[in-house]
This record gives sequence, structure tokens and C-alpha cells, in this order.
Amino acid sequence: MPKAILFHNPRCSKSRQALEYMQQQHANIELDVIEYLKQPPSLDELESLFNALNIESAHTMIRPKEKEYNEAGLNKNASNESVLEAISNYPKLLERPIVSFEGKAAIGRPLSNIEALMNV
Repeated sequence: MPKAILFHNPRCSKSRQALEYMQQQHANIELDVIEYLKQPPSLDELESLFNALNIESAHTMIRPKEKEYNEAGLNKNASNESVLEAISNYPKLLERPIVSFEGKAAIGRPLSNIEALMNV
């Protein structure tokens, strides 16, 4: 059975939509739901996720309006390594939801990004 990982925050409506989508539309896929605020990803996991997202800037993975953004000393010129390290120290910065599947990943804002990932 194929396996997917959902980086999930149950308080987030978009994250709940992604979970519902995965459970309803891809019930044949084993889904590992990681509540990343309770179980923060390691720096190695974040680097793998960044690579799977196939994005140029790790800034795409963060929520810059969170107070932790300033606490981490980030700005728009921060390196990818600095951003990933900040996420590992402040998991609340991680954009959500994110689904990882078969070596690729998508940020579910909008949900159609996850739908495209899962329907390739």
C-alpha cells in the first residue's frame, strides 16, 4: 500500500480540509498524520521536505506573519538553511497543510495543490 504523510494542524481549517480530502479520496493510501506542533520535524526531515516540494526558496514553507518569524530573526533575505533551522526551532512557522507522497510534496494552499500531487 502506498504511503503519504500529512503535516497537520487540527486547529487549521485548510489542514482539516486536506485530511478529509485524503481520507475520502485516497483511502487506498496509508496516511501518516503528523501533528507537527506536537511532533516537530527534525532539520533533516525539513530538508527532505524542502527538496520534495521542489521550490527555490524555503520561505514558501513558512508563515511569516507568526510572531515566531521575528523571534527567529528571519527576514526575506534569510538563507534556505536559516529558514529551515528556524522552522525546526519554531515549528509553528511551518506552512500547513503539507502532503508528502512518493518523493514529492505539496503545500495545500490551495487544496488543489495537494489534489494535483495525488492525481499525477
